[in-house]
Amino acid sequence: MVIAFPIVVSAVVLFFASFLSWMVLQLHKTDWNKVAKEDELMATVKQCDLPVGSYMFPRCESHAQMQTPEFQAKYAAGPRGIMTIMAPANMGQNLGLTMAYFLAVSTGLAYLASMALPRGADFLSVFRFVFVAAFMTFLAAMVQHAIWFRPRIAGHVVESVAYAALTAAIFALLWPSA
Repeated sequence: MVIAFPIVVSAVVLFFASFLSWMVLQLHKTDWNKVAKEDELMATVKQCDLPVGSYMFPRCESHAQMQTPEFQAKYAAGPRGIMTIMAPANMGQNLGLTMAYFLAVSTGLAYLASMALPRGADFLSVFRFVFVAAFMTFLAAMVQHAIWFRPRIAGHVVESVAYAALTAAIFALLWPSA
């Protein structure tokens, strides 16, 4: 029960830190660029009647097709890209899922820390352990995604450091005594 308090506090703090990151500091403001001929592109995509999902272009159906001169020429000529067709955003659902994500991460970090750190561990030991585990959790998937799909990553690195530091500080301050 004692370990539940830092889980809930860190999840709530991370939820508000996420809000600050996106809405106040606007770390992701330049993550996406506006298409110059947006109306034309939207009309063309609408004609394709694509269901919600992610699409890559050009895309082949097999490794063998990828090796064909036709596909190689198409790929070289470009453009190359990834497009996601999204359903209308449900902000309440997305905010709820964000909170659930932070609760799940904080629960996992608490479990990991409870296996590695004794009750009554000093602040710095708890902070260092939880910081590294939290930093790896928040940033790891984004780095691999950036390698393949080239999103802007600077804001994610800043967020990951901040989220890890906040989580580590909360766990270190609220770690159960001996």
